[in-house]
Amino acid sequence: MRRDAFLKSLAALAAAGTLPLPARAAGSLKMMIPANPGGGWDATGRTLGRAAAILGNNVTVGGSGCSEFAEHIESGKMRPIAVTSQKRLPGIAIPTMKEQGYDVILGNWRGVYGAPGIGADDRAALTSSVLAATKTKAWTDALAKNGWTPAVLAGKGFEDFVEYEFSSLRAIMYLSGMV
Repeated sequence: MRRDAFLKSLAALAAAGTLPLPARAAGSLKMMIPANPGGGWDATGRTLGRAAAILGNNVTVGGSGCSEFAEHIESGKMRPIAVTSQKRLPGIAIPTMKEQGYDVILGNWRGVYGAPGIGADDRAALTSSVLAATKTKAWTDALAKNGWTPAVLAGKGFEDFVEYEFSSLRAIMYLSGMV
């Protein structure tokens, strides 16, 4: 949220009834920032729109990966109130939602998918290429630069993870009255 926002904490957001999904699983949502408002990505791969919406005082609070808001937090323009990870992130003194009494754990993950009907050989080649890329200096540099936690999954493990994530999201949307 903006440094000068009238709400000062996660508890204040909850009291005002404005916690975004999935911290509130019932009642009406007062605000939610779409995954990519305005569309597009900048040259570093960061989505455009969220920071501008917060800094422009169009929304009170927004969520994103820490790296997307880092420069605004460091400059003092934004104030972080929580991270949704299981534990505090290394080098970042921001409490988790769980520490603050909200049983919410979310990761910010990305995936690589093949086209529907991809053949076994093509799937194996794509998987091999992606796994090889995660062992390069460019990848480890990107992890460090963006503060990303490596969590590489492939094959059945990735399929199960994605199914669990989407299943959880469907449940949250249902409990929130969105579907």
